[in-house]
Amino acid sequence: MSGVQGRVVVVTGAGGGLGRAYALLLARSGASVVVNDLGGARDGSGAGHSMADAVVAEIRALGGNAVANYDSVTTARGAAAIVGTAIEEFGALHGVVNNAGILRDAAFHKMADEQWDAVLEVHLAGGYHVTREAWPHFREQGFGRVVMATSTSGLYGNFGQSNYGTAKNALVGLVNTLALEGAKYNIRVNAVAPMAATRMTEDVAPAELLEKLAPEHIAPVVGHLLTEECEDSGTVLVAGGGQVHRVQLFQSKGVTFDDVPTLQQVADRWKDITSMDGAVPGTNPVG
Repeated sequence: MSGVQGRVVVVTGAGGGLGRAYALLLARSGASVVVNDLGGARDGSGAGHSMADAVVAEIRALGGNAVANYDSVTTARGAAAIVGTAIEEFGALHGVVNNAGILRDAAFHKMADEQWDAVLEVHLAGGYHVTREAWPHFREQGFGRVVMATSTSGLYGNFGQSNYGTAKNALVGLVNTLALEGAKYNIRVNAVAPMAATRMTEDVAPAELLEKLAPEHIAPVVGHLLTEECEDSGTVLVAGGGQVHRVQLFQSKGVTFDDVPTLQQVADRWKDITSMDGAVPGTNPVG
């Protein structure tokens, strides 16, 4: 099967912005799409059906197949309903795009527990719950594709986004392990850090930069990761404004101490320990 033709894909947070762009591209490319969106505000408050319904209407007007789902990704019950919608409406599930997200920014010393918990529940727990519900279907059929939405705020940090950055980088850790566990079942799991002008970023980046960052630039990258032809797994990509590049952890040559070193011996070799000259891709020494 070529591309995503005939595939069934769940896209969470697909009622606008990036999720809408992903859903539209997938549907135009022949996939049946579950358009999931709680329909809330940027901070996760509220709910409604209009956002998901509007995207489904767009897809159907183009002659594509789509169905709306309004469940929250933050619970196992909601995730089961999302995956269940795909199975009930289209008879299968082949891919998941974990795109749903919210923002509750604050400097760390002002971060309230509720702000921390709410963001991790949507991004990290949401990515876990939806993928966990899809995983048995992928294993049984010997095929599955998962795309996690990470962020440069997680990969590199961003002021005022300790909650968001933590959740987004934690998803990379999930990707790394699921890529290993899914390999023999032809399940590929990757991450994309999108840079796009959406309601999530409208006041985060300068207007002149956002003008160059249409969500449509990123949709083909996400779409490719959902295809059978894409064999990559455990890959992290940054995409936006026409640019796509890979991000990978590297490790330095480091230093080997024959005996337990003293504090001074560590200090004396610190430049050798931290120098990235001749660095190579990092690996898990106990994996």
